[in-house]
Amino acid sequence: MTTRASDAGSGTGHPERPWAIVTAREIMVKLTDRGFLVSTIAVSVLIIAAIAISGIVSARTSEDTIAVTDDTGSSIIADAHDDGGASELSSRTYASATKARQAVADGTVDGALIHESGEWTLIQDDEIDTAIDQTLRTAVRDATIAHNAQQSGTSIEQLTRGAALHTDLLNPGSEQSDTATAVAFVFALLFYMSAIIFGMAIANSVLEEKQNRIVEILATAIPVRQLLYGKVLGNCLLAFAQIVLYGVLALIAINFTDLTVDVAWLASASGWFIAFFAAGFMALAAIWAVLGAMASRNEDLQSSTAPVIGLLVAILFVGMWAKGLTLAIASYIPIAAAVAMPVRLLQDDIGLWQPILSLAITVMAAYLLVRLAERIYVRAVMQTGPAVSWRQAFKLET
Repeated sequence: MTTRASDAGSGTGHPERPWAIVTAREIMVKLTDRGFLVSTIAVSVLIIAAIAISGIVSARTSEDTIAVTDDTGSSIIADAHDDGGASELSSRTYASATKARQAVADGTVDGALIHESGEWTLIQDDEIDTAIDQTLRTAVRDATIAHNAQQSGTSIEQLTRGAALHTDLLNPGSEQSDTATAVAFVFALLFYMSAIIFGMAIANSVLEEKQNRIVEILATAIPVRQLLYGKVLGNCLLAFAQIVLYGVLALIAINFTDLTVDVAWLASASGWFIAFFAAGFMALAAIWAVLGAMASRNEDLQSSTAPVIGLLVAILFVGMWAKGLTLAIASYIPIAAAVAMPVRLLQDDIGLWQPILSLAITVMAAYLLVRLAERIYVRAVMQTGPAVSWRQAFKLET
């Protein structure tokens, strides 16, 4: 059965802005959905907890006690510094090397620094702690050089003059590479999850209205294309608000930790991600609505959404692992750019014109996809019987 949707939606008495009514309805339905609220709260708690745990782990230091037998050993322990901040050393003096070894065996101390036969030895029970080992190696070397320099009538400064190794970066942004990798993973995962969760919700909502013939009743009150606009806009606003919420919570949580993150740099990249997310998600939302309109059963929807899910998985992989030229190309491909360009902004120092151009391409693609979706939606959503194929959808009369 074919119903002329435009005729059904062109009568008198329509609300002035019917898409706004549909948008408000979509938002209210979601905000009263317990599952949606619970999942949003759960993800928010997970984000805060993950950042808090990272901050605690990064700030945590172990306090290790090292047995020594003389003042020289105590001085070395006092001067020992762990550049990574993972270990703080203190000394405890014993009368002999034998007693120091016994203290290690008893677990009274975490290790012993013994000077015998002109050599220093680190003694531990069943395995050598890497952090303690590296820290004491440096401390013993510096103390020995200083002692030998004094015995030779010179100083450690004179002996080591010109021996310092300076560092320079061809790409200064790489200092934040570890953080950039983690944030890129979060960007890609958030886009994937939001696109799947909200996208399937849109498709199922359209299919349910079609199966229950509710869409035919709605078509007598508002134009069908306005129904599409409202559904897309309502879910876009919800997804956008959810992403903003997660971003704000993450930035606030970071400020309460000792994580060495450049918040301004992270906020800038997050802002671009939110902008790209809005444009990319709008295009996907329109596609999801069309898939729901073309289906007749849940089984039809499951098969028709497989290519879109495959596309989202590919975008997820791009955000996580793409590098160099592959990432640069993806950053100008609509929808994929929603993840690829923010990731490039995290990893590379690129000109401002590049994200602006990419965003403009994404916005234009979103607009064209929404218009294409409108053309198919008004034809397919009123069809009953077998699922509508893409070729059939373009041939149907409005």
